[in-house]
Amino acid sequence: MTAPRYDVIAIGNAIVDVMAPASDELVEELGMTKGGMTLVDADQAKELYDAMGPAKEISGGSAANTLAGLSGMGAQCAFVGQVADDQLGNVFAHDIRAVGIDFDVPAREGEPPTARCLIFVTPDGQRTMNTFLGATQFLPAGALNEEAIGGAEILYLEGYLWDPEEPRKAMRSAIATAKQAGRKVAFTLSDAFVIERYGDDFRALIDDGLIDILFANEVELGALTGEKDFDAGIDALKDKVPTLVVTRSEKGAVCATGGEFYQVAAEPIDKVVDTTGAGDLFAAGFLFGHVRGEEPNRCLKRGAIAAAEIISHYGARPETDLAKLMAVKLG
Repeated sequence: MTAPRYDVIAIGNAIVDVMAPASDELVEELGMTKGGMTLVDADQAKELYDAMGPAKEISGGSAANTLAGLSGMGAQCAFVGQVADDQLGNVFAHDIRAVGIDFDVPAREGEPPTARCLIFVTPDGQRTMNTFLGATQFLPAGALNEEAIGGAEILYLEGYLWDPEEPRKAMRSAIATAKQAGRKVAFTLSDAFVIERYGDDFRALIDDGLIDILFANEVELGALTGEKDFDAGIDALKDKVPTLVVTRSEKGAVCATGGEFYQVAAEPIDKVVDTTGAGDLFAAGFLFGHVRGEEPNRCLKRGAIAAAEIISHYGARPETDLAKLMAVKLG
């Protein structure tokens, strides 16, 4: 097998985050589920945008955020996602390339516009997300560069993008390409609502041995396994997935791999400003260590450090030099 061209190639939503601080009362008044993610149509997106206070536009998308973290640590990465030929599409493409990530999927002409996520951040740092998927749900299998996928050590897939039909087909094709090339496939479950809709698909991928690294949080673990007890949920999956990583917010994170169990505490932080992207950056830290053959405890520690950086400010893209931060924290 040839040496990989990329450490990680990811397929995910190409989204621009529109973020604004909000009161708990406003979240309740707008009928949103605090801390959750809801899909909205174009009209709902406009209504919510009109209800927002002064906002910041920051390129996002779960898998793209993970790659931004990986790139910031020094990894070689590529992104596969769909934008429209419009202003937000240009913003997304510029931002992802500016942090050193290869992105060569052509912009899509016409409607719908580039995806956007309207994020209301309450004073406790919780983010309530309302996502208009727009162009991102029309990523075709034809956009895949099989040579690039086969030339990446890890193919990283975003669960959110499993919902629309075209990207789902594209991801299934990418899994086949990666496996044929002898590469690893990592999958992030993204949200419990995705599992409610496609849990059978995910369980089938796991049972068929197609997932090498699975990322989940506590809620997603319960939704996938049907187990309310955390330890029971781990037990239900640990022998089915070579590497299982589960984040637990302030309780840290765990990894089950090779018949062993590892855990790390959450990294101390003065104040949680915005939890957007915490899981994305945790995955970035873990994967960076993993592709370099580091021990699971060190991979978990990298994840905790990256997640702590991201929740210390607004937005899901790092504002600190992660390579230097890792060097300081890890020695």
